[in-house]
Amino acid sequence: MQKKNIPLLCVITFLQGMVFYASVATLYREAAGLSMLQIGTIEAVNLALSMALEVPWGWLADRIGYRRTMIACNVLFLVTKVIFWQAEGFAGFLAERVLLAVVLSGLSGVDSSMLYLSAPPEKNQKYEGWCQAVGEAGVLLSGLVYTVFLSGQYRAAALWTMIAYGLAAVLTFFLAEVKPEEECQQKRSMLALVKEHFRVPGMIQLVLCCTLAGETMQCMMVFFNQKLYVRCGMSDRMIGAAFLVMTLAGLCGPLSHRITKRLGQKRMGLGLLLTTALCAGALAVTTSGLLSVMLITVISAAGALISPLTGSMQNEMIKTPDRATAMSLNAIVGGSLAVPMELGLNGMADVSIPWTMVLCAVLCAVSAVLYSRTMKRSAVWNS
Repeated sequence: MQKKNIPLLCVITFLQGMVFYASVATLYREAAGLSMLQIGTIEAVNLALSMALEVPWGWLADRIGYRRTMIACNVLFLVTKVIFWQAEGFAGFLAERVLLAVVLSGLSGVDSSMLYLSAPPEKNQKYEGWCQAVGEAGVLLSGLVYTVFLSGQYRAAALWTMIAYGLAAVLTFFLAEVKPEEECQQKRSMLALVKEHFRVPGMIQLVLCCTLAGETMQCMMVFFNQKLYVRCGMSDRMIGAAFLVMTLAGLCGPLSHRITKRLGQKRMGLGLLLTTALCAGALAVTTSGLLSVMLITVISAAGALISPLTGSMQNEMIKTPDRATAMSLNAIVGGSLAVPMELGLNGMADVSIPWTMVLCAVLCAVSAVLYSRTMKRSAVWNS
């Protein structure tokens, strides 16, 4: 029964990747009256609330089961898209992001834990790569539809996104539970769990590395790329086409497992992080639209390749049976860093995009140092 979870999770991820307005997400919000600082403030509120709800949701998921948690969260995910479709001004988008924080903190760690427990651990990176790839395929398809049929029609794009998320919510009801009932009801001291989890050598370094790299890549691919393209004089249709190219590069997730086998985890991770730092540095100085698209595309590919690797590494390092709670603890540590990052990067983007990209390059370089420290400290890869 649990084997059916893998294709179901892939289809759900595909549908939730179909965000038809993704290529113009920043422009959508700006058209509704938001500044970059307001966008950053809303994202920071979202992150702060997500962080506050992480452990309660993780604790609850470990006791009521992952399937019920997924159902509740995906239904609420649909509601956030309904709100986004009708949102106007700061208050509307803030309300959407507040509810989204409830959703994301609930899903955090639960979806990856369900995938991890539905298949042999040695195949986790492979399935994570495929699941991520089909999500990117959903983004690609929706981006293509936007570029060809919906260009400039922001509200219509939001409506089609809502429909896709409705289908995903329905499919969630067909998932099978993966957590044994006795494990769901196990009573454990939260303090003991925290101590046990963060005693794992290299765990803190890996979480900080993932946060620095993940948030920086996210900002560059979701928010800053559009500002960079506008600076280069690209039209709305050209920006949509550039988004498709970037998303296409994000489909290389399934290659992560094969490349890691060939290069090893250390060289693979360090190479991708340093490549991203170099691309961000180049984006700070170029005013060429074509080069900007190429650099963002490389960053997208790097993110697609490193995400299954680090996700698999985190799952591999977890020693407690309360897996969702452990992943939530990781998210809290990461979130405490991500909040000031969101505010700082988006606030700087209102002032100077070139200097923002310089800071992105520095953050990626620091994440490479942290990754190297993880590989040195962790007993998993030094045994």
